[in-house]
Amino acid sequence: MKRRQILTAAGLGLGAAALAGCKGDNQNQNQAAGACEPTEQQTYKWKMVTSWPKNFPGLGTTAQRFADTVNALSGGRLSVQVFAAGELVPALEVFDAVSNGTAELGHSAAYYWKGKSPAAPFFTAVPFGMNAQEMNAWLYEGGGMELWQQAYADMGVVPLPCGNTGVQMAGWFNKEIHTVDDLKGLKIRMPGFGGEVLARAGATTVNLPGSEIFTALETGVIDATDWVSPYNDLAFGLYQAAKYYYYPGWQEPCAVLELSINQAALDGLPADLQAVVRQAARSTNQAMLDEYTRRNAEALQTLVTEHRVQLRQLPEAVLDRLRELSTEVLEETANSDQLTRQVRDSMEAFREKVAAYHAISEQAMYGLRR
Repeated sequence: MKRRQILTAAGLGLGAAALAGCKGDNQNQNQAAGACEPTEQQTYKWKMVTSWPKNFPGLGTTAQRFADTVNALSGGRLSVQVFAAGELVPALEVFDAVSNGTAELGHSAAYYWKGKSPAAPFFTAVPFGMNAQEMNAWLYEGGGMELWQQAYADMGVVPLPCGNTGVQMAGWFNKEIHTVDDLKGLKIRMPGFGGEVLARAGATTVNLPGSEIFTALETGVIDATDWVSPYNDLAFGLYQAAKYYYYPGWQEPCAVLELSINQAALDGLPADLQAVVRQAARSTNQAMLDEYTRRNAEALQTLVTEHRVQLRQLPEAVLDRLRELSTEVLEETANSDQLTRQVRDSMEAFREKVAAYHAISEQAMYGLRR
């Protein structure tokens, strides 16, 4: 074949391919000009239900940050409307709403769903466990994500990390804690494994949504509460309802916030928009941790210097006993079923692996600071 014939054939082939790429519903072709009109692509409108008060700093705003990121990355093809706790469903019914398709997305914390899966609380926080850096590494690099998705697979829900508070506080108390006996009879709001541990120590634990905490503490319905950390605790005004602010947050060395996605809705998106959802969750996850690192430092200073909060460290003997009880709770929960056992063993193996390095890196560096 002559050179001119080859070029002509190639040109026709490319032109045909280009025109073929223009074909489809809602698409126009401009063959005379050899170009395609822009495609009018399908758009999707999703609902996100949350466990947080409307526009609540850090938690509610993180849900909105995710929604804004999705809208921006998708060029408006996928929009997410955020509903605060109680606007569409109650705060602690987020998982059910996503599972049954009432909403395509949820933003909450996995430890609220132990009744759905005994493995669920492990994906929020483990007492005396991994911090945010370690937890993210386990989820993204250590097989944690796959186990989390297995836990929800039968319920039609896909989970992703979508925020982290970092190390939390032990909570607000209306009496000082000197010994383990001071925990006996204490009425405290604390969800997840931390609440189970305190119950074994003799406390009475309750699970309240954030919107009810201040009133319950102020009126004496509860004697103590954890919530999050200085940033959120200041916003809730908890310093006005309790006298003592205890650390460290043994019960939540980090707290992963969960993006729950309806599996059928996710499968119904084109591949690029599925990728947008996943990447928006990952960027939001890191952005929240960055925000909390700054905001917690600022809020703690305000609480102590302006509001004269009495900061207290839990006694070593109390922490030692809570550590013992935590091991009991975690092991018993791990034996609930095979998957939960896998989750517990995987987390422990990963924590031990990184602990050796962090002993000579992160911890050693902290020790050098003056």
